[in-house]
Amino acid sequence: MLTIAEAFAEVKQRGDKAFVPYIMAGDGGLETLEEKIKFLESAGATAIEVGIPFSDPVADGPIIQAAGIRALKAGTTLKKVFEAIASFRDSTSIPLVFMTYINPILAFGIEAFFQSCEKAKINAIIVPDLPVEEEDMLLSFANQYQVEIIRLVTLTSPIERIETIAKKGNGFLYAVTVTGITGARAAFQEHLGAHLLKVKEVSPIPVLAGFGISSPEHVQNMTQYCDGVIVGSKIVDLFHKNDLEGIKQLIDASKKTAVEHNSN
Repeated sequence: MLTIAEAFAEVKQRGDKAFVPYIMAGDGGLETLEEKIKFLESAGATAIEVGIPFSDPVADGPIIQAAGIRALKAGTTLKKVFEAIASFRDSTSIPLVFMTYINPILAFGIEAFFQSCEKAKINAIIVPDLPVEEEDMLLSFANQYQVEIIRLVTLTSPIERIETIAKKGNGFLYAVTVTGITGARAAFQEHLGAHLLKVKEVSPIPVLAGFGISSPEHVQNMTQYCDGVIVGSKIVDLFHKNDLEGIKQLIDASKKTAVEHNSN
C-alpha cells in the first residue's frame, strides 16, 4: 500500500501531475464505495479524497451538499464508512484521504477516530474548519496512529502564513483556488497562476490546486503552476450521472501525454 509521498514520487517520475478526485462516501449507497475507489485507482488517480457526509458542510457547494444529503438519507455514518473501507482496503494500494469536519471527529472521539483510521489504513485527513492554531487537539493522536494532516491555504492567506502552514504540513499542501465554497467555475482569478507559483516557492511539500476545477482544460491549465489538482464537485456529479468516461478524461488530462498532445 502506497504512502502519499510514494504515490507522488511515482507521478513525478513519470513526468505526470497528481490527480486527486473527491467522492462522497455513501452517495449511491455505501455498497458502491469499493467500486468507485477501485475504478478511480484503475483510471490513474494518485490518491482519493473520501468525503464524510455531514449536516453542516461549510466549505461545500450545492453539488457536494446534495451528495452528502443523499448519503445521510441512505443511513451513512462515520462508523459505517470505516467498516466499509476496512472490509476491502487490503485489495487496494492507492492512498486514501478523509475529508471531514471537526464535529464528526469530536462526536466519534478523537482517539477512537484515529484508531479507526489506522485500522482502515486511511493515510491522511483534511479538516477544512480546523485552523492550524487549533489542530493540537488532533496532532498527537495523528502522529501516534501515523495519519497525516493535510492543510489548506487560500488566496487571501499572506505569504508568511502560507510558508508557516506549508512547513508544518506533510503529504501535500491544498491550495484553494477560489474565495468561496466548492463547485465548478467557468473562470478563475487572473493572477491565480502567479499565486500558485508563489505557494510552490515556499512549500517543501507538493502543492495541489483545488476548488472549482471542472474540465480537462482546467486541469491542464492549473498543473502548469503546481504539482497537481483536486477535483471534487465535477467528479461527484459525473459519478451521479454514471459518466465514467468523463471522469477518465479529467484524470487523463493530468498526464504528460495529454500535455504533449495539447501542445502539438
